[in-house]
Amino acid sequence: MLIRDLLASRQPSISFEFFPPRTDEAAAQLEATIGELRGLHPTFVSVTWGAGGSTRDKTIDIVSRIKRDTGIEAMAHLTCVGSSREDLSAILDRLTDAGVSNVLALRGDPPKGVADFKPAPGGFRYGSELVEFIRASKGAGVSLGAAAYPERHVECLDAAVDLDNLKRKVDAGVDFLITQLFFDNNLYWDFVARARAAGITVPIVPGIMPIASLAQVDRFASAFGASVPQALSAELANLHNDPQAVMHLGVAHATSQCVDLLARGAPGIHFYTMNRSTATRAIYSAIRIQGLAPNRP
Repeated sequence: MLIRDLLASRQPSISFEFFPPRTDEAAAQLEATIGELRGLHPTFVSVTWGAGGSTRDKTIDIVSRIKRDTGIEAMAHLTCVGSSREDLSAILDRLTDAGVSNVLALRGDPPKGVADFKPAPGGFRYGSELVEFIRASKGAGVSLGAAAYPERHVECLDAAVDLDNLKRKVDAGVDFLITQLFFDNNLYWDFVARARAAGITVPIVPGIMPIASLAQVDRFASAFGASVPQALSAELANLHNDPQAVMHLGVAHATSQCVDLLARGAPGIHFYTMNRSTATRAIYSAIRIQGLAPNRP
C-alpha cells in the first residue's frame, strides 16, 4: 500500500527506520529487532541508503524481504550519490518489481572523507531533481517521501533558503515529509507553522531518536545540527558516570516528546531505531497506554 494513503488514515502513523548491517553480528541484531518490532504492527518501516550508495544492494534486499516476508509496508531510501539516471532507473525497477512502491528520495551525503557533494556523471545535484525524475518515471504508482529539517540542513546557513529548497522538493512531487531528529518539540511546531505558511501542505511526520549515550548525543548533534535543550543537557551532564541512567533518561524524554506530538495532532512518529528495539518498544507501550498509539490487530 502507498504510504500517502496510509497517512490519510485517521490513525497516527508509527514507523521505524533501520540501516543495513555491515557484519554478521549486526545482521543478526537487525533480524532480532525486526522480529521484536513486528508485533507492534507499524504503519511502515524504512531502510536507509549508505553514504555514497555503499549499501545499495543490502538496502534493496532488506526492504524487499521485509515487504515479502513480514507483510509490513516498506520504504527504501534512495539518494543521488554515485548514481547516474540510468542507475537510478534500474534501482527503481528492482524495487517496484519486488513490490516496494514507497521511496524516500534524498540528495544524500558524500562518501566518507569527501567534504563536498558532487553529482555523479549523468546524475543529480539536488533532491528535488531526484523527486522529479522518480515522479516522471513511475508516476502516481510510487509514493514519495523526503527529508525535512526543523533546524535547517547543516549545509544551509539560512532557514528561509532551506524552506524554499523544501518547497521545491514538495512541488516536484513529494507526498509526505519525515523530519530529521530533534529534541525540542517547539522546533517541530515552529517548523510546521513556517512550512504551512510557505504553502507546504503534505503531512510532516516528526522523527524521534531516543538518546542512548552521551557520545551519541554529541555525534548526532554535530552531524545533523540537532540542538539539545539546556535542561536536558544539564540532566545528561549530571548522569555522565551512569550510562544506564542516561538511557533511561533518553527513553523518558523521547516518550514525553511523543506524547506531546501525538496529543497535539502530529500525523505520527518515525522512530530512528539504530537497529535496536528496547527503547522503541518502551516508548510505544507508554503512548499506547495513553491511547495515542494506533489500535491495530
